[in-house]
Amino acid sequence: MHRGKPSKLFELLVIMALVLGIRALSSADALGTIEGTIRTGGAPASVTVVCGTVSRSARTDSSGHFSIGGLPAGSCTLTASASGFTAQASRVTITAGGAATISMALSASAPVTKDPVKAEPKADKPGNTRVMSPSPAMAPPPPVGRMAKQALIMDGDPAHNTEAYARIDDNPFHRVATAPLSTFSADVDTASYSNTRRFLRDGKLPPKDAVRIEELINYFTYDYPQPAKGEPFSITTEVTASPWNAKLQLVRIGLKAPAIDDAQVPARNLVFLLDVSGSMSDANKLPLLKQAMNLLVNQLRPQDKIAIVTYAGNAGLALPATSGREKDTIRNAIFRLEPGGSTNGAAGIQLAYDLAEKNSTKGAINRVILATDGDFNVGTTSEGDLSRLIEKERERGVFLTVLGFGMGNTKDSTMEKLADRGNGNYAYIDTIDEARKVLVKEAGATLVTVAKDVKLQVEFNPALVAGYRLLGYENRLLKDEDFNDDKKDAGEIGAGHAVTALYEIVPAGVPVPAAKVDDLKYQTKPAPNASAGSGELLTVKVRYKAPDGKTSKLLSRPLANQPTELAKASADLRWAAAIAGFGMMLRESPHRGNLTWKQVEVMAQGALGKDTEGYRAEAVKMITAASKATR
Repeated sequence: MHRGKPSKLFELLVIMALVLGIRALSSADALGTIEGTIRTGGAPASVTVVCGTVSRSARTDSSGHFSIGGLPAGSCTLTASASGFTAQASRVTITAGGAATISMALSASAPVTKDPVKAEPKADKPGNTRVMSPSPAMAPPPPVGRMAKQALIMDGDPAHNTEAYARIDDNPFHRVATAPLSTFSADVDTASYSNTRRFLRDGKLPPKDAVRIEELINYFTYDYPQPAKGEPFSITTEVTASPWNAKLQLVRIGLKAPAIDDAQVPARNLVFLLDVSGSMSDANKLPLLKQAMNLLVNQLRPQDKIAIVTYAGNAGLALPATSGREKDTIRNAIFRLEPGGSTNGAAGIQLAYDLAEKNSTKGAINRVILATDGDFNVGTTSEGDLSRLIEKERERGVFLTVLGFGMGNTKDSTMEKLADRGNGNYAYIDTIDEARKVLVKEAGATLVTVAKDVKLQVEFNPALVAGYRLLGYENRLLKDEDFNDDKKDAGEIGAGHAVTALYEIVPAGVPVPAAKVDDLKYQTKPAPNASAGSGELLTVKVRYKAPDGKTSKLLSRPLANQPTELAKASADLRWAAAIAGFGMMLRESPHRGNLTWKQVEVMAQGALGKDTEGYRAEAVKMITAASKATR
């Protein structure tokens, strides 16, 4: 055999193979998504959807929705199957960076009846094999092991549901004579609203502690004016009659941060910290997360950098800091993500912050985006220790966004605390549309921080106000002395973001609905001074710091005692009141009075306003669903 130099023909074949291989890899780099709905004629079923070309699959959620991300461009045969139904297949074309949509319907399989008279089937003769088709009446074989636990969780079995929510006790009424100040931290989280939507979509009411009224109210945009030049916020106030108690009044306070054009958004240094543990395997967890990340990838600019840190049993680097111009490289890293293992979140947090600081740029958006179901079960696992770890890391100037996913084992309380401690915000992603809202449409508000440690303090005039109650913000309350303490952490506000708070006001002369307190023995009650005759109902004070600042600044605005009739109040105030009523009904609040679901629905329908995105119309449907749902 000749062992000399390779022939020219052999060299040519090698070059052709390399070229073809590179082209094949390049084609595989262009990734897309398939999403859609599988209908089963009203019969609930968990449908398995498989893209045959790359053998990638997903399961439908309780509404029949599914998504399969990270697919190479081309076409694939999509097969949908479920126990008791006839499988269906359809050819789907996948485009690079796009999302193909499809809708399919499965029909129930005809049951096989062997003997219509006898209940028990006849025994088979030796050597014969009987094949029975599945039917709706036949229960599928029970899953085993971890799959059994996850299946029970997905079905909402309370015995295996480990979702965790921090307890909320509704704010009580306070007497102005003894507590004239109300102090709380700004909140821009929205997780409670989309999590509530997830429960209602399944025909269930959410747990009471899953409903945070301020997050329901702040899910929506309001027509607040832009701040005056040189000021960080505009402050809007309004007072009207209470919709659920004729003796009380309702006050709305709104802060609006200045919006910025997309062209003015600073370079983004983003580190995605992704939970890829075994608990993230369901279709509405890691598969949905991967699809959501691809939406953000489409928006990256050359000056942006993105890195991916994963954690399960151990933390690892799935993608080093990569320029936004290398979209295919980023998509390939997302495509390769697979679930498995336990959840050591602390190790991942440490690595993500180290990476973010290493690649941080002065003036850039330096942020860690933690995506998880919150189920930390290895390493540092307690909420307290994880919170302290985040507090230490935030001093590096890197802010935190927490994205919650999934159902059945969602640790809402942990995720909320981490976001609060990390100078960031918390959103719950239940659908790809919510991912688009958080990561694309509102990327400025969620990623570009314009003020940190934002605190509000309201002082009520005892000559006009006997008592008050703050609606929501129960886990954001601060001591009155915290307002002037610059060491006290508070909320963050992003570009173009707004914060809305509602107070129920008890006018002077009306009994305050609270427990009676005896008169003091050794001192007299404080007496109003000359300012009490100013005609001001209250004064709103706001303290805030610049994103990199250490010392706070103060804004102050009074509200005149000029209430309007409820019917003549702004649509925004009436909408916020309707959503507050929605939250009180969900929480079965003792302060909801005689409020009914029908009243809440009518209030909301009458305050839709412009609603260009359709979010308010969706909320009306949620209110209707809640009136029919069971806890």
